[in-house]
Parts: sequence; C-alpha cells; structure tokens
Amino acid sequence: QVQLVESGGGLVQPGGSLRLSCAASGFTLDYYAIGWFRQAPGKEREGVSCISSSDGSTYYADSVKGRFTISRDNAKNTVYLQMKSLKPEDTAVYYCAASRYYYSVLAYEYDYWGQGTQVTVSS
Repeated sequence: QVQLVESGGGLVQPGGSLRLSCAASGFTLDYYAIGWFRQAPGKEREGVSCISSSDGSTYYADSVKGRFTISRDNAKNTVYLQMKSLKPEDTAVYYCAASRYYYSVLAYEYDYWGQGTQVTVSS
C-alpha cells in the first residue's frame, strides 16, 4: 500500500523552528520529486518547496526562501522540511506529496499525498 505520512507539526512561538518529516511506505522515494504544500483556513493550497528526484534541485516559494530547507534521505525513504524563523503566517496544514515528474511545483502533477500535519505559529 502506497502511503506518505507527515509528522513533526505542532505549536511553536514566532521565531521558532520545526522539522517536518515525510515518510514513505509501499514505494521508493528515490524516483519521485517530493513537494511540500500548505493550506491555511480560507486560503488556497500553496506550493512551499520541492526537491527533484535525481540531482537534488530545490525550489522554495518566495514566502519561505531563506527560512525553510528541504532535504531527502533516500536510505530512510524520508524527506524533511526544516523550518526556521517561523511566522504566524506560516500557520497551516502542511502536506507532502510525491510526483513521478523530475521536478514540479504544480499540485496536479503529484500522484501521492499524505494526510497533513498542522503547524501553528502563535505566541
């Protein structure tokens, strides 16, 4: 059974950090681009970051550039999103997804999705 499971969300104060994990089962992440998306209440889903399937090319939305870092550990079949200097506007449900494309920032090009993990940035 193909599955992506996110973890690591929670409540953090502004300026704090969190590391999200996206663990895959039932398939090997090596051949997939992995993206992180987020959706806040009343807002459309936003592509936050992506890492390519082969050479490690990365993408970051302007809103998170310099604060978020995406990485992958193929041996653990897991992708991470390190988030630093968190702001209240980062509050959202964060989803990871896998795409058979080499690299994509388009949600419709993703084949598998996790259930999401809540990130709340508040004092």
